[in-house]
Order: sequence, then structure tokens, then C-alpha cells
Amino acid sequence: MGTYWGTAELAWRWVMDQVRYDDGWWIPEYPGGDLDLRLRDGMYAGIGGLAHVLAEIRLSREWTAREAELADAITARVQASIGTTSDVTFFNGLGSTVSVLTTLGAPGADAAVARLLELSTPDGWPQDFLDNAEKYLPGARAHDLAVGSAGVLLTAVWARRHGVEGAEELARVAADVLLAEREEAEIGANWRWVPQRFTTNDWHSPNFSHGVAGIAAAFALAGAEFARPDLVQAAVDGAEHLVSLGGTSDGGFLVKTRCPGIEDVRPFSYGWCHGPTGTSLLWPALRHAGVSEVAGVDVADWHRRCLHSIRVSGLPERKYPGFWDNDGRCCGTAGVGDVLLDSGQHTDFALHLADVVVERAVPDGAGVCWRFIEHRNDEPLLPPGIGWMQGAAGIAGFLFHAGRVEQGDLRSVPRMDTWWSLVA
Repeated sequence: MGTYWGTAELAWRWVMDQVRYDDGWWIPEYPGGDLDLRLRDGMYAGIGGLAHVLAEIRLSREWTAREAELADAITARVQASIGTTSDVTFFNGLGSTVSVLTTLGAPGADAAVARLLELSTPDGWPQDFLDNAEKYLPGARAHDLAVGSAGVLLTAVWARRHGVEGAEELARVAADVLLAEREEAEIGANWRWVPQRFTTNDWHSPNFSHGVAGIAAAFALAGAEFARPDLVQAAVDGAEHLVSLGGTSDGGFLVKTRCPGIEDVRPFSYGWCHGPTGTSLLWPALRHAGVSEVAGVDVADWHRRCLHSIRVSGLPERKYPGFWDNDGRCCGTAGVGDVLLDSGQHTDFALHLADVVVERAVPDGAGVCWRFIEHRNDEPLLPPGIGWMQGAAGIAGFLFHAGRVEQGDLRSVPRMDTWWSLVA
């Protein structure tokens, strides 16, 4: 067994050792900790995320009996909450439900789509996390990919591709909401995660998870899937605005974490959430929709520029406090490496990132885990995370993928946030 797979198996063993059984099968955020009941089903930090590790394992070897039992337990838990949840988000709500159940080949995604339609309003989906009266006005709605309407639209596309009933109607509802939130810009058009009329914030996050990059990607994919040229045009308009916000001076493409910049926030990030790793996914989405150029530049070149910015950023070296203190999927090494492997570009660098992740593994009991750093804390070393986006589960998934690539198997697991960007 190669080093990547060996470490992946040790990490996966550690994750499985953290599973609790006192309220169905669930995982805490970190060993000895807890996880909010509302997050326990989801794929960000909850048990749902382990479905994606199981999908990686399935391309690497046969499941064990306990892994098959885990898949059944995840299915049962996620199915049971569909009729009562009001969370619609990509990572923790009904979007996650559709992703997890389709990944496991389990029934129930149609009920999740029906529930999304039931919860919809003419201006989007209510969200209880927008209740901070100092930041948001009553009735505020989120429209980004991670927690808002664009995530619902992406869910509808994925559901349609899996033959789920109601997907086309859900896409129509989500697209209508997003189109109505268009903000004309000097170049192209912008979509904020929370519209300006609902917030006291004067900044927005333009990259993939919470900004116009992710919203434009969802528009492009929906336009292609449902033969909606108006959605493809919206995607182009959003991409043109994104380009106007970015810089290309080093031969790459970087957009600030927040626009306009904020003094106490570092101007650039490089991960899936706020950096060129996630934003790189916009360009193959546009290509999938038949768009060849944005702002006079081939979309393949914009994609290449994003990956170049990753390559020359200095990661995964921890250059100074606050730069590259995370090895997870959301804003760390595993997320960058997996996107590179999916793209088929800079594979040598992606495997170098896998080497670094292996080196940083911390032995714990019969397995290994990883500890990230928050340099602003009195105790900077964080407890080891367990879940998919910020823990050992997601890192194990990356290492299973790296192990396949090392052996010449270039297959990637298609997921709701990546399927259009895969080379194999």
C-alpha cells in the first residue's frame, strides 16, 4: 500500500473511532466535543460528509461490512430529517441531503427537492442565521452558493442529472429569485450573498463560496442543463464583473477576499472558499455552458490563471502567522490539492501537497489526525477536526484520491460542487 493510501486508511480509522451512537450515528466537531443538533446530518462537519469519503473509498477498494453499515446509518439519519428541516443550505441543509443521498445511491432526494419547493418564497428561502439586527434587516435573504439561493440552484442541477422528480421546477424557482437580485455594475453584473438593501455591510465577498463567482457558476450550469440561454448570459455578466474586480499582474488571477478591502482582513486567500481554488471552478462551468471567452480572454486561460496563482502563492509553506495554517478542504491544503487533481493540471504540485499533508499527520491512538492553527488565539493549536470540510475525513478523501492518481488511475469522484470540472 502506498504512503497516501496508508495515511488515508489511518485517518479514516481515526474518524471511524470518533463516531458516536447515542442519538443515531453522528460525529462531534472534534474528539470529546459536541456538534449542534442542526449540523449533525450535514456534510460540512456532520455525519453526512462521511458519504463523500465512502465514495472515494469505493473507487479505491471494496467497502468493509462496517463501512456498509455506516452508509446505511447515514442514509437513515438524513432521510428521517427531510420533513422537518427548514435549513436549505448546500452544506448543512436540504442541499446537503440531496448530495449525500445521491452519492450513496439511496432514495429520498425527491422528498428533499419537494421540501425545498415547499419552503420557497418569492424572494428566496428564509434563513435563521440572518437574525443579527446590527447587520441584517428583517426579511434578509442569502443568495450565494454555500448558504443561499445559488446553492439551491446547483442542487436542482445535480438533482436533474440524477433523475430526481421536481428538479426542473426547483431550478425555475431558484433562478427567478437570483435573476431578480441582479445588481448592475460598471462592467457586467454583480450578485451579493445578501442584497445591499438587507444589510448594513458595505462590502461583499466575490469569490466562490459566498460571491458572484459561485453564483455565476450555478447560472452557467443551470443554463446548460435546462436550455436557458438567459441564465448563461447572467453567468457571463457575473464573470465579466468578477474579472473587473481581479488582478492579473503576475500572470495569474486573484480577486480580493472582500471588496472593498477591509483593514483587518488579509486581502487574498487561496482556498476553496475565498480564493482562486474555488473560483477556478467558474471557468469550466462556463465552458460546459458553451461560453468560450469572457472579457476577450478564453475561459481556459482564466482557469489556467487561477491555478497559476495557487502554484506561485507560497502554499503550503506557513510563511507567516495566518498564512496557510489549515490543511482541510474548505480553506486548506486538501481542498487545493483535490481541485488540482480534478483538473488534471499541476498534478506534480498536487502530489507535493499530499506529501506535505502526510508529513503533518499527527499520530493519535490507532490512527492519525491533523491540527490546524489559529494564530490569534491564546492557544493557537486547535483540536483535531473530524468532518469533511475541516477535518480528517476530508483530508483522508484527498489522500485516497492522490493514491489513485499516483498509480495512474485518474478517476475523480463527481460531487455536486465539482462534477463539471473533472478530467476523468
